[in-house]
Amino acid sequence: MIQTVTIVVSGKVQGVYYRQSTHGKALELGLTGTVRNQADGSVLIYASGPSSAVNQLVAWCRQGPARADVTSVQVETIEPMAFIGFTILR
Repeated sequence: MIQTVTIVVSGKVQGVYYRQSTHGKALELGLTGTVRNQADGSVLIYASGPSSAVNQLVAWCRQGPARADVTSVQVETIEPMAFIGFTILR
């Protein structure tokens, strides 16, 4: 089953290659979507794909790349959305 979620990751997640690392992990899992920094210092991810792969990305987000210090991960399932590839937004 295809699932689309929004993931908001808070903590020390900007300036630590979080977006680039998320991009790589999403591609590895075969997911589509977007990742971008938010003005409040968090990272917003839209991820779409098989539920098992989405769940793996969510689990990865709780740790993130080596230099990240994740304090919170909020996940919300939304209406399925179609994305072309997985894009890092500026």
